[in-house]
Parts: sequence; structure tokens; C-alpha cells
Amino acid sequence: MPKKSSPKKRKARKPSKESFAQATGRVIKEKWDTTVKSIASAQSQMEKQIQKLVRKNKLGSDAAKALKDFRARAEKEGRKAVKNVESRLSTLQARVDRERRNLGRLIDDGVHATLVALNIPSRQEVAELTRKVNELSRKIDNFKGEPAVRRVPERKTAPSASGL
Repeated sequence: MPKKSSPKKRKARKPSKESFAQATGRVIKEKWDTTVKSIASAQSQMEKQIQKLVRKNKLGSDAAKALKDFRARAEKEGRKAVKNVESRLSTLQARVDRERRNLGRLIDDGVHATLVALNIPSRQEVAELTRKVNELSRKIDNFKGEPAVRRVPERKTAPSASGL
């Protein structure tokens, strides 16, 4: 009789410690780094081609100066682009954080509305009731602890005949 294969157990995924905003920021940074490397590679290849043209055509110092100016301008534009991306990324991160808080509030409101619709008390309502019950229990205990003293109402005496 052949053995029946037992179903394989699935390993539970461990929740990532990295938040969605952090993961998004990390991916954007990786893409940005790749882009910067690509631009740097393209820039160096263009410089090599320009240098070949300069040697081949025996262009003078004007071409060398133009190449130097081009390099300076490319570096300046690269720094400007980095600042721009960092600025937009920080704006995006702030917006993601703001939207996360708004989503949290919406979820809280939805849960509260569901509890109200199902007539289930919220944690705050249970805590308030517990506080009131404890307060009433203390009052009852204090009342039980006092000796039973019966107050006798004072009798009003009839006015005496001599006082008339």
C-alpha cells in the first residue's frame, strides 16, 4: 500500500519591520542611484567621444574649453537634480505620513460605527462603566461600614399655656 503524502506546511511570512513609506523611499532611492550611475556612464562615454573628435580633427583649446564647460554644467545640473528629487521625496514622505494618519482615523471611525450599529460598547464606554461601578461599590462599602444610627426626628412641642 503506497504512503499518502502529507500536505506540506506553509511557512508563515514574517511581517517586515520596514514600513510602507520606508520601503517606497528605499525603492525610489535605489532607482535614483541607478539613474545617476547611468547618467555618469553616459557622460563619460560622451567625453571620450568628444576627445576622439578633438584628436581626430585636431581641434584646439576651444574644444577642450567647451568640454570643460560641459562637464561643469553637467555636474551643476546633476546637483540641482539631486536637490530637486530630495525635496520632492521629502514632500512625498510627508504626504504618505499624513495619508496614513487619515486612513487610521477613517478605520477608527468605521470600527466605532460598526460597534454602535451592533450595540457593542467601546473600550472607553466599558472603562467608564467600570469606573462608575467601582465608585458605587466604594460608596456602598462606606455606607455598610458606618454604624447604623437611626435618627429620630425632633418633636415639636405644643406651645405651653403659660406662654400665651
